[in-house]
Amino acid sequence: MANGSKGGKPTKEAKAAAKAARKQASKERRTQLWQAFNMQRKDDKLLLPLMIGALVVVTVAFFLIGLIFGLQWFFLPIGILLGILLAFVIFGRRVQKTVYGKAEGQAGAAAWVLDNLQGGWRVNQAVAATTHMDAVHRVIGRPGVILVGEGSAHRVKPLLAQEKKKTARLVGDTPIYDVVVGNDEGQVPLKELQKYLTKLPRNIDTKRMDSIESRLSALGARGGPAMPKGPLPGGAKMKGVQRTMRRR
Repeated sequence: MANGSKGGKPTKEAKAAAKAARKQASKERRTQLWQAFNMQRKDDKLLLPLMIGALVVVTVAFFLIGLIFGLQWFFLPIGILLGILLAFVIFGRRVQKTVYGKAEGQAGAAAWVLDNLQGGWRVNQAVAATTHMDAVHRVIGRPGVILVGEGSAHRVKPLLAQEKKKTARLVGDTPIYDVVVGNDEGQVPLKELQKYLTKLPRNIDTKRMDSIESRLSALGARGGPAMPKGPLPGGAKMKGVQRTMRRR
């Protein structure tokens, strides 16, 4: 059959193709992980000592606990596995810290963080923006509508106020939150943005989210220019981007 199945069951060829695809995907993930590790290791001199230290400490601790009960050889592999797991957790946390550190203060950084939200969040980038790459992004989630501003605070706050006023006309009594990304008082640091959103109270259900998204779609179509896919490199020239924004 054309769909690679026979009588509703996958053929041997389809199974082999699926297995090859999984194998290739796994290989690509390992390659990406290895590349990320090497990049992080070059910039982060504490990475290897911390990872090795975690592995050794946890392994030794479990071995010693096993000695007390006469089960050291049973506890040893458990300690090794948990030590490896802790080492990977340390690796992941330090990579995340490095990535956020490099993205901090760059145009498009908040949009990049929002695009990487896990779960049923609906993100619309740059529903309002200026030629200086200040922007307001709209997020619809279980808390309601969240407007996230990034850029210079004195330019972003009026943008937020205007967008909040437009949004309120269409969403009724749905809660609207607004936040400015930054490190000044009353702002949310970039690295804390995802945590901030996930800690907001759940006020609406998925059906209400669908309804709000439908109502706001027309408003979003009149929004600002698209933000760059990910943070712009520090010191990048903005003239061409700004010209593009003025034309829209």
